[in-house]
Amino acid sequence: MKLRLVLDRLQRQVPLPWARPRAERLLLVLIGAVALSPVTGYNEQDSARICLSRALLAGRLSDDTCFAYTVDSSRYGGHLYSSRAPGMSVLEIPPSEVVGLGDPTKWTHDPDLRLWVVHVLVSGLPFLLCIFLVGRVSEGLAPGSGGLAMVALGLGTMLAPLAAAGFSHDLVACLGFGAFVLAWGRRPLTAGLAAGAAVFSEYDAAAIVVVLFAYTALQGGRAAVRYAAGAAPGVLLLAAYDWAAFGAPWHTPLSYTTNFASGEQKGLFGIELPHLGAARLVFVGDRGLLVDSPVLVAAAAGLVLLWRRGLRAEALVCGAITALYLIANCGYFLPYGGLSPGPRFFIPALPFLAVGLAPAFARRRWATTALAAVSVLATTGVLLTWTAAVSYGHSIWGQLGRAVTRGGAVGVSRDVLAWRAGGPAVVAVVALLAAAAFATATLVAEGTRRAGRMTSVPRRT
Repeated sequence: MKLRLVLDRLQRQVPLPWARPRAERLLLVLIGAVALSPVTGYNEQDSARICLSRALLAGRLSDDTCFAYTVDSSRYGGHLYSSRAPGMSVLEIPPSEVVGLGDPTKWTHDPDLRLWVVHVLVSGLPFLLCIFLVGRVSEGLAPGSGGLAMVALGLGTMLAPLAAAGFSHDLVACLGFGAFVLAWGRRPLTAGLAAGAAVFSEYDAAAIVVVLFAYTALQGGRAAVRYAAGAAPGVLLLAAYDWAAFGAPWHTPLSYTTNFASGEQKGLFGIELPHLGAARLVFVGDRGLLVDSPVLVAAAAGLVLLWRRGLRAEALVCGAITALYLIANCGYFLPYGGLSPGPRFFIPALPFLAVGLAPAFARRRWATTALAAVSVLATTGVLLTWTAAVSYGHSIWGQLGRAVTRGGAVGVSRDVLAWRAGGPAVVAVVALLAAAAFATATLVAEGTRRAGRMTSVPRRT
């Protein structure tokens, strides 16, 4: 009887909250100008993905010469393959050919505008779309909160440092959250297509696919079938790729990786039960979530408010995906995944967690705004330094303190806004743009509040 009551409450889904935040376009421009400004040299993610792109153009899956130049490779049957899912490599084929990116074996680590263009098109645009979706949903949930949520997520979390990098996490975050928005809007077929594309781009997106299947099942059997039909092409394409490259649909490149092979072979592709050392790094390490993005605490509290106000199915989806990615990251043998801005494997869950920002801003506006300001400051520092710093020592705050006391930037990456200028100019321009975005969102929220339109999330009746 109690189980039936719980299911009845979960099935009472409200229409998708969807509204346009004030100054939406300006905020997207400012957020994009900050997050997409770094121009860096290639990393191992780039070489692994572009090598696969070139192999696919040549009608094959392996390339022994190209993959020999990257540690992110897998060896099977005497040949070398990419150790990544193929989705992002497929997307990178057109832009890399248009800009003439060339042979990865001849790349250098110097900043490359051609590579930056590829990053912006394949990762940067999905980043902006993800921010747009969160802003629209947040404004629909609590009028006046959309702009603040956009800035908090776009400039106050790890989404920003990887927006113009060769990692797939922002792409998967966009596809996964887009699938959720479509499912919430009762479009299960297109939701399935987006979810399938996410898993084709990164294996860990399978968690999102499963949770959203359960969510659509609450809408009825027909919705679940339509969702499954939409997800099938992406899942089957990935299975076909694994079968052709590694001998079976259930074999993945991580089983044959040449990098950290001993770690990847533990548990489920390197993921075991969470342990204290990894959890410490994920939450309070030198690039931990609570150190760089304390606004996520408010977002988590906001999901509880959503649950209490009757949006239980949606709060449960966001909470479940957040928890699954956290547990996996705290059980992974390499929590930061090598050189990165932090526990990057958690990034696909960030927009789901950010759904809680709307009720958090509505209930505790100034406290949440203060946490967002701290997060934007820290994340902007990470954005400018993470590719140049192997370790921050204590945290990004120590790095920023040294920058102030030494009268300049410490370990600042080259930046497109200052291609011919020095590091201090980069810091000044990017910091001003980030401050402008935060100030605009705050002023918009204050104007909405004074007009009497900024309200808490309504309760479901």
